[in-house]
Amino acid sequence: MPGNDALLARIDRLESLDAIRQLPAKYALALDMRDSDAWVNLFPADVKVGGGQSGRKALRDWFDETHSRQFTGTSHHIGGHVIDFDDADNAQGVVYSKNEHEAGGDWVVMQMMYFDRYERIDGRWFFRRRLPLYWYASDLNRPPIGERKMRWPGEPPYEGSFHDLFPSWKTYWNRHGMAHDGPVDAPAPLEKFIETMRRGAPLPRPRVRS
Repeated sequence: MPGNDALLARIDRLESLDAIRQLPAKYALALDMRDSDAWVNLFPADVKVGGGQSGRKALRDWFDETHSRQFTGTSHHIGGHVIDFDDADNAQGVVYSKNEHEAGGDWVVMQMMYFDRYERIDGRWFFRRRLPLYWYASDLNRPPIGERKMRWPGEPPYEGSFHDLFPSWKTYWNRHGMAHDGPVDAPAPLEKFIETMRRGAPLPRPRVRS
């Protein structure tokens, strides 16, 4: 019956929302506890790793090498999570994350967000892609005031592309934060909040520390 189909679709959407919302929390827990198998299994079996490599084994190799070399310990604190569905088995999201890192003799705090793509495969939701965008990283006792807020100890500062996913940041400051005379835009269509805010902007190409 049509009514039953609609109800089942709504239940499926609620279950999918819950499963997707758990992905970043599972990601953080597995990363901080250094369970690289649990971490890579949040991605599909054909995950692209870079350098022409793919697959969970290649991703696990990258995980183990990167985190043993750079950090003694980490703690990732998940914040707001916006999710839009492209269809029943594909979605996108933006997730805030506040992180702390023990890096040798330094304690580095970071504010960032991820732009995610999610895919349901054989009934399970995975990260299809995570694009990290950074606002700042700095020693706990050195507030990152000014430009080039990515300030890892021992490295030249650089920009982290935190505001580059959405053009509203530059538009706002181009008018010096002053109000404008144009009409208020219509609310974003359902499941199009992120796309509406992005306004067709290209994906940033942030520097990923590795």
